[in-house]
Amino acid sequence: MAFDFEKFQRFGPAAFVLKAILAAVAADIILLGCILLRRGYRRWYFARRDARVIEIRQQWDALIRGEIPFEAWRNNRRDCQIVESMALDAFELAGSAESAQILKFLRTSGLIAKCTFEARRHQGWRRREALIALGRTRAPEAIPPLTEALRDRDAETRLAALRGLERMACPEAAREILNWISESGLTVPALPVQSALIQCCAERPQILISHLQHTEGPVREVLARVLGEVATPALQTSLLQFVDDELPELRAAAARALSQSQPQIAIASLTELSQDPIWFVRLRAIVSLGELRNPSAVSILLRGLTDSKRLVRVRAAEALLKIGSDHAAMFEEVSALNDRYGLDAFLTAIDNAGLVGTIQQELSQLPPSARKDTLLEILTAKSLPTAILMPELAASAKAASAL
Repeated sequence: MAFDFEKFQRFGPAAFVLKAILAAVAADIILLGCILLRRGYRRWYFARRDARVIEIRQQWDALIRGEIPFEAWRNNRRDCQIVESMALDAFELAGSAESAQILKFLRTSGLIAKCTFEARRHQGWRRREALIALGRTRAPEAIPPLTEALRDRDAETRLAALRGLERMACPEAAREILNWISESGLTVPALPVQSALIQCCAERPQILISHLQHTEGPVREVLARVLGEVATPALQTSLLQFVDDELPELRAAAARALSQSQPQIAIASLTELSQDPIWFVRLRAIVSLGELRNPSAVSILLRGLTDSKRLVRVRAAEALLKIGSDHAAMFEEVSALNDRYGLDAFLTAIDNAGLVGTIQQELSQLPPSARKDTLLEILTAKSLPTAILMPELAASAKAASAL
């Protein structure tokens, strides 16, 4: 050893560099060995796991029926994870009879109790996985631990609990989410809350009404968007109270929801909303009028063609095509507005719907007239003639040609 050390001393300051190089090479060899060892272990582990999955799959029907003792797999952590994952996957794709059998298996085998314990006792990623697994079971007893996790200090845990309740997709889960955001406000991003409430309130949307009447700020905006997605014709009377609401999101939600109401009730409110100062409220009202397909809404939609927002004009044009079967007569009414932007929106709509040839054929069957020629010229050029757009300029040109 002393001899080797003396050899290094001959290099002088370069000995430190040489030692560093040798140390780096040794570290690289050790690191490469660890990587290869880890890869080999993972290959061996997953090969054994896949083989065990095949074995369990072959005995799956007997396992679900309870013919195989639970102790045969519950005491093995790997087998327990495999059975839990396979049962939850099968539960989401099963029919009503099979899902009832799988849910009974999850209860009697203690897997739901296991997930509940992990959701309440563990922390970090293990708790979050348990919360999502509880939601996938859709069992009523999973709601209390998920509700407790909604009030956790960790934001990731709150999001996992929210995703779990979203998987439940039941009014009871919606009620817990609504109570939570009413107490705490939006402590997570608004989009996950909105998505969860849409899933959970679809069966009973009326539970949103009372909360809308007692909440304010961002929470009320989220509830308004959810109401617009899940509202049904049964809520048409309750929705009328929001037509004059000070929150634009809620007025827009009411306009969207009224598309499923009776025309006798909805058209008067949608007429008012189509003149709202906020453009997206007018947009929702115009789209809803088109969904109603009522001829009495034609005059309102024609006014929508003159809106200052292009998207509103385009949706008004599409709605007019839905309502009217005589497209040539509708085209004549639109051109009579002498509004180049409205006409452009209508021409875009008939082009997208593939009705240009149909309207040309309907116009060609009309008796010869100057109006017919003008309409065919508009349809061919896809714009208003100069004589209509700028009558003063056309008159001046005509006078000059006469001189």
